[in-house]
Amino acid sequence: MSDPNRSNPLANRMALVTGVSRRQGIGAGLTRRLLADGASLFASGWEPHDAEMTWGADPGGTSALLEDLGGEGSSLHYMAADLERPEAVTELVDATIERFGSIDIIIANHARSSTQAFADVSVEELDRCWAVNARSCVLLTRLLAERRDPGPGGRVVYFTSGQHIGPMPNEIAYAISKGALHQMTATLADAVIDRGITVNCVNPGPIDTGYATGISHERVAKMFPAKRWGMPEDIAKLVAWLVSDEAAWITGQVHDHEGGFRRWARVKASD
Repeated sequence: MSDPNRSNPLANRMALVTGVSRRQGIGAGLTRRLLADGASLFASGWEPHDAEMTWGADPGGTSALLEDLGGEGSSLHYMAADLERPEAVTELVDATIERFGSIDIIIANHARSSTQAFADVSVEELDRCWAVNARSCVLLTRLLAERRDPGPGGRVVYFTSGQHIGPMPNEIAYAISKGALHQMTATLADAVIDRGITVNCVNPGPIDTGYATGISHERVAKMFPAKRWGMPEDIAKLVAWLVSDEAAWITGQVHDHEGGFRRWARVKASD
């Protein structure tokens, strides 16, 4: 007799996933996978930030994103939130609980990207990256511990960016704030483990979310042994496992999930 929990490992779990703003993005990939695994999911994104970046906002906007994810309904709800505002954290967690009755999982996939080099980085940009990329994750974790009844099954997953493997000299504020998040993981994991919550962090490596094209895209693809970029679904498989019961013993860890990416390879586009 088959075990229904094997095909629906996240049945009856309520998840909040941030950074869901583009159909090609990691957040959308996470949402698709968790919904397929049976979770009820509250998604959040902040389209104005994407609009400021070179890749731009999703051409179809939030409506196209939600349609691609299967549409809002009993298992999926969406709310825009600017996590630079500390109040937005509470608003998201409370809205998730109001919608689904409880919250078990937080996947903090959101980030503020920044391309200021060392000589140019501003106090404002340092503060904004800290607020979005690090402070919000501390507050989200604390609220999960406060709002969720103690017991097994609580999960938090953060995202870092490989700054611990190699320097990111043109993204100073971003790299510093992601480095802080990387280093917070073990401490915050210890802070909440007695309430049945695990905390892990994922470094996904380069993921094909549409921000690189042409020769740049080709060159990076050749730096992977598989000769292809990582895809959102590659990351979603790991995260879906980390938030499942099978990963209950895993906490306080930073997982490099880069597919063997050869960061230091010298590759010509014509190779």
